[in-house]
Amino acid sequence: MPEITVLDSTISYVDAGNGTPFVFLHGNPTSSHLWRNILPAVGDGIRCLAPDLIGMGSSGKPDIAYTFDDHARYLDAWFEAMQLGEVVLIGHDWGGALAFDWAARHPESVRGVVAMEAIMRPMDWTDFPDSARPRYEALRGTGTGEAKVLDENFFIKVALPATVLSGLSDEDLRIYGQPYPTRESRRPLLEWPRSIPINGEPANVVARIEAYDRWLATSGNVPKLLLTFEGSPETLMIGPEMIAWCAENIASLEIENCGPARHAAPEDRPEAIAAAIAGWADRHELRPAPSTLMPSA
Repeated sequence: MPEITVLDSTISYVDAGNGTPFVFLHGNPTSSHLWRNILPAVGDGIRCLAPDLIGMGSSGKPDIAYTFDDHARYLDAWFEAMQLGEVVLIGHDWGGALAFDWAARHPESVRGVVAMEAIMRPMDWTDFPDSARPRYEALRGTGTGEAKVLDENFFIKVALPATVLSGLSDEDLRIYGQPYPTRESRRPLLEWPRSIPINGEPANVVARIEAYDRWLATSGNVPKLLLTFEGSPETLMIGPEMIAWCAENIASLEIENCGPARHAAPEDRPEAIAAAIAGWADRHELRPAPSTLMPSA
């Protein structure tokens, strides 16, 4: 993977194809590896870019707190260094939140946004199944979070395999876990659950999400696509109530169901996700027409 210097560190990224830049952003605890079966399937006329977030995947691991603000700052520096111009953003999990945040702050550079299993709005505990609340409280708690994530490697050993309906191969799990061999290397994974905006905390994350919600509601000139999946509330972030909220509060939104999956949906439904993105891109002319990509006879 190529890498580029950003601030005091480096970001590694996948860069494949030619055409309109489509930037794919992963979440916790994955990496650009999440998109490996989707990027080749979206078709021609698209330059697919998938960075590893700072501290994750093959990117550098500077001595920072790995807050949402930190991730946004390093991602801003990556976009600036890459000089991509107008882009289409695709985000999963926290990658969706970072995509919305970047779009809201750079509206002139965004041609479209796709999200799946992402944080769409600030939440409260009623948004979580009763069975999930103790787990999230433990992950957010001082001491209990360190024990689960730093000592027990919870996200790689337990959470990630549990969020893939079709199962992960040993090799894929090894690739996802490779960046986190030590207690200290797992600190980025711990900060993410502590950044989930629940009951107004953390306030800085809530403010950023409220800001991008305002943009989502008012940016009728930017096409948006929400990909949804079939599954239980225990295995998916976005269920019927959240889908209804998105339909009512996001301008120029299309919603497409991509079939059975758990939270790590790109692992379960790569072909359906790629087809949905490609069809949406064509409907909104977000990439060159096929006839313009081939030399004249």
